[in-house]
Amino acid sequence: MIRARRLHKLMTVAIAGVLAGLALAVAALPAALVFGIGVRGLTEPWSGLPESLRRPPTAQRSTLYANDGTTPITSFYTEDRVDVPLSGVAPMMREAVVAAEDDRFYQHRGVDARAVVRAFTANSGGDGPRQGASTLTMQYVRNVLASDPALTEEQRAKATEITAARKIKEMRYALALEQEMSKDDILAGYLNIAYFGAGAYGVGAASKRYFSKSPAQLTLAEAALLAGLVRSPHTDDPINGDADAALTRRAYVLDRLVETGRVAPDAAAAAKAEPLTLRPDATPNDCTAVSEEHNDWGFFCDWFTRWWSEQPAFGASAEERQRTLRRGGFRIVSTLDPAVQRTVTEQVAQVYRVDDAGAAPTAVVQPGTGRVLALAVNRNYSVAANPPGAGNRPNTVNQLVAGGGTIDGYQAGSTFKIFAVLAALEAGLPLDTGFAAPARVLTRYPVTGGSADCGGRWCPANADPAWMDGYRTMWDGFGRSVNTYFAWLTERVGADRVVEMAQRLGIRLRADSDARMARHGAREWGPFTLGVAATTPLDLAGAYASVAAEGMWCAPTPVLRILDAHGREVAAGRPDCRQVLDVDVARGAADVARCPVGDQSMYGRCDGGTAPELRARLGRPVAGKTGSSEGNGAETVVAFTPQLAVASIAANPDDPREPVGKTVQARLVDVVGRTLYEALRDQPVRDFVPPSESVARLVTGPRTGN
Repeated sequence: MIRARRLHKLMTVAIAGVLAGLALAVAALPAALVFGIGVRGLTEPWSGLPESLRRPPTAQRSTLYANDGTTPITSFYTEDRVDVPLSGVAPMMREAVVAAEDDRFYQHRGVDARAVVRAFTANSGGDGPRQGASTLTMQYVRNVLASDPALTEEQRAKATEITAARKIKEMRYALALEQEMSKDDILAGYLNIAYFGAGAYGVGAASKRYFSKSPAQLTLAEAALLAGLVRSPHTDDPINGDADAALTRRAYVLDRLVETGRVAPDAAAAAKAEPLTLRPDATPNDCTAVSEEHNDWGFFCDWFTRWWSEQPAFGASAEERQRTLRRGGFRIVSTLDPAVQRTVTEQVAQVYRVDDAGAAPTAVVQPGTGRVLALAVNRNYSVAANPPGAGNRPNTVNQLVAGGGTIDGYQAGSTFKIFAVLAALEAGLPLDTGFAAPARVLTRYPVTGGSADCGGRWCPANADPAWMDGYRTMWDGFGRSVNTYFAWLTERVGADRVVEMAQRLGIRLRADSDARMARHGAREWGPFTLGVAATTPLDLAGAYASVAAEGMWCAPTPVLRILDAHGREVAAGRPDCRQVLDVDVARGAADVARCPVGDQSMYGRCDGGTAPELRARLGRPVAGKTGSSEGNGAETVVAFTPQLAVASIAANPDDPREPVGKTVQARLVDVVGRTLYEALRDQPVRDFVPPSESVARLVTGPRTGN
């Protein structure tokens, strides 16, 4: 019995192959060539059915959503396609495709011998239009082989070339495929892989592209139009091509539906009479296609693509990972919170206009997860041209908030003092470590040039000696931002420990000079403590979020969840968190950080701050720090609660040396404070946990540090 079935299958393949070779030969090729290829094709050993035909690796668009999982941000694709089950396609659409392309689809076994003979007879006449003999199954095979993303362009062209060998191969595969797949599964595969013109691959994308609806909602007239397009999608496309040709094909499909008994004549006549009514809806592609209404989401989207390019789970190189994104059919729920993003964008717009030289990039990070809720800056995310000499304004796709590409970042000034605090606490120095801070202090660290160069050695000074000089501990030294106290503290701890602490908490040194110094000169890099290295609002918010999370550092992430084309969760979407600080050390740093922003430490040791109004405006426990680079080239404010961290930097991205001025810092305090207030409005008030007394090491009265 088994032997008989095998013999029947071999005979079917042989007959179909010879007939196909003959029909094709009459249509296009010399007879001798056809017979030669045909015989060789039939006598070659059977190689089996490729796995790609069972599970076609078609390219599908990936979609990025906001954190609610339903609000789309944009899509990424090389082919606009999203697979839909057959149950999600209107029955009339299925009938229309079968009637137009292969009315005996449910009768034959992959190759229609009757159609082959008919094509041979018609084509041998030589005068009329050429007829093909491809069944839907054969077309499906051809499309799958041509669409395999693993193929090169040369291999893809070879898979669709007009040769007898290719036709015979299609038939062999079609016959085998129908032994393993049901007719409905093959039809579903065909509907999901066929090209319908206007950049739409598959019936799901085509329904949206032409009619702004799902394929389940297609009417008879709409289904007939789409079914008619698969024959000549490049020329009959009614949006970019020939609308009259599309209507002619629609009428043909409607006639075929009547001839095959699938539609009543009066229903077909009514559909023919309908005018061509399109509701085109182009699927956005990439970050520059984010809607105009939400243009501010573009910088978050841009950072997401950069993040994706760094994930090894998606490929061996950045290029391969981007191809995976644009072909993999992922459903990506991002961390972007539209309400928080709107608040930050509105606040940043009150600092600078989009065409101002100054920019105020701002990032919002959730402690304990690394989730990035918002990235905003006063620029249009756009590739549109700018006025001559305007640099990154008002339009740019440079990553001004998260860094990367040509953006190394900005000097964040005294906000880096938190790393000296952490390094000191980790080294065993308590919060009450005291020093009689002078107006200027001479250190052992070498420098060349600048106002802090005293005979080749670094000698920083306090910005406001009358308010800053005197005996200080970490509490009021940090609160009043006393440079000489932290220069002294860095000498005691070691500058290399301060640099290592910053990197441990996620500060990426993107500038080549900074990276070299960290690798080869960290022991001598005393000025690092005062924030001379370039950083970004995102890195800074992430570092302070680690303090808020009691030493749990989480890699900043733009995703909540990633599902592949089969609905399976991808591990790369999960938080990447690890404990990088002792909990008590982190609590000590948080206690110190309450001083600059008008809050009070758990031990009542805060005495003066550089942004004292923030606590009163926010109305809940808060910590943070301000920073000014030398000459006020950049101003920075970072603040955090146990639930949220926000960092904002004012600078000129095109010329970081141009001063933005000290006064802008007050506006950044508003940005950060208002963002925290709005984002936490409905969340419970949480306080920080006090550090242990061993970390605080309380003493009475001043004492001399050395």
